[in-house]
Amino acid sequence: MPRYFFDIHDGQLQRDEDGTECPDFDAARREAMISLPDVARWEIPSDGDRQTYAVIVRDAAGAPVYTATLTFTGLRLGEAAE
Repeated sequence: MPRYFFDIHDGQLQRDEDGTECPDFDAARREAMISLPDVARWEIPSDGDRQTYAVIVRDAAGAPVYTATLTFTGLRLGEAAE
């Protein structure tokens, strides 16, 4: 089974040194999509109300084969903005 590596970028790069076995590219792509909300759930935006999270998928040779991005944007409304 092919091994894919899922690097996380949440303001700084966290390189996946172990990787995960996935049956094929589509399974690795799905894993990247599933992981983004989990990353965002546990990482408080460091830039205030904006943060972009990305997963870069690499194949066994280390070549990037897919990337997925999730952007969080918060905005104060009404009296809270004062």
